[in-house]
Amino acid sequence: MTAGIPADMPELNLEFEDGEWPFEYTDHDRRIARAIVFDKEGMFWFVRATRDDDFGKATLIETSGGGVENGEDPAAAIKRELSEELGANVEIICKIGVVSDFYNLIHRHNINNYFLCRAVSFGDRHLTQDEIESFHLSALRLSYDDAVREYEIRSETKLGRLIAKRELPVLRRAKEIIDKINAANL
Repeated sequence: MTAGIPADMPELNLEFEDGEWPFEYTDHDRRIARAIVFDKEGMFWFVRATRDDDFGKATLIETSGGGVENGEDPAAAIKRELSEELGANVEIICKIGVVSDFYNLIHRHNINNYFLCRAVSFGDRHLTQDEIESFHLSALRLSYDDAVREYEIRSETKLGRLIAKRELPVLRRAKEIIDKINAANL
């Protein structure tokens, strides 16, 4: 990691309940690595997913990322996931924090490790068949304001609300960190 999180900005540690579906039980935890990715022009990179599954029909914006494999550290996982989903080679600036949330519909507790990453270069993406056929995953490049609006628009669905509740605080913190780093480098 390079710059690190500014000293006056502690890592986020947030927990959100799923208010969209009734809670019955949780039968598994999923360790996840996710990233707020920005490029040299200050634009942010996300994935767009179009789903029609148990969660309902929805088009979503989400940070890129995925499951941390057994024996894998979250920082290594995020580099792998960003290469697969965005074709991005990145520099990890800092860990933003951990967001714990729940998907009651599938009885899962998500432990999301969020990183702030600067894109160094882009190449080929390496999506799974499921990401191509079930989620129709595509890359999305947006300004900060457009990303906030996109999360708000996509909150019309239950899953969109869950994702926005989890990711908007992280996006806001990422923007604060980037602004502090940029101000310090002036």
